[in-house]
Amino acid sequence: MRAEENILEGSLTIQAALQSGWREIHEVLIVEQKRNDRRLQRLQRQAEAAGISVSYCSRSAIQQLASGDSHGGVLARTGERRFCRLEELLPAERAAFIVMLDGIEDPYNFAGAARALYAAGADGIVLRPRNWTSASAIVGRASAGAIERLPLAIAESASAAAAFFRAQGLTVAAAAKSDRALSIYQADLSLPLFLLIGGERRGVTRSFLQTVDLQLLIPYGRDFGPSLGTVGAAAVIAFEVMRQRSSS
Repeated sequence: MRAEENILEGSLTIQAALQSGWREIHEVLIVEQKRNDRRLQRLQRQAEAAGISVSYCSRSAIQQLASGDSHGGVLARTGERRFCRLEELLPAERAAFIVMLDGIEDPYNFAGAARALYAAGADGIVLRPRNWTSASAIVGRASAGAIERLPLAIAESASAAAAFFRAQGLTVAAAAKSDRALSIYQADLSLPLFLLIGGERRGVTRSFLQTVDLQLLIPYGRDFGPSLGTVGAAAVIAFEVMRQRSSS
């Protein structure tokens, strides 16, 4: 495998990469025993229609490239993921909903958050510079391909991203437990929104929270001290954004 090459695993992830066009796909590899699998036959037709070669090979050859055993018998050799500029995340004709995932170290948490955000209709994700290449297969598979469909952009810091989107008219928000925080069910989330979601270890820094326009509180159904994890918080807030915008 070439140094600049990535591996994607599973039919959902590879199909998402084919449809989105965010990365070049060099070759699709399918286990010989899956030659008559209808889903993989459809994937083969889609790949070949796009001018991508498809090869059948042994299971051991697949295992040498795969990160685990849940690849479903199909891999793709791809180029690196392409990123957008921050301004390219902004939709032209509706209120923006853009999320920055900051400080998330576990690829499964990153994938779960991306999966929820895509399902809820987020316009894109902002990340700080980080090499996710080594985790492309895990993140793609665990997000059911959502990370290959979502536009991604890079910002040097949460503050830099917030400043940019505030200048574009977006409300800057973050989840927090504080006296300033407003319940997500009381806040107006139909406005153009830039939301920061922090990782499990560090969360959102106090200095950043002091600069946001809106601190959001996720109400609980009982007395429980710990905050929700990254995936849970992303899903709850994102689907409340979707609910408010769908009913407005």
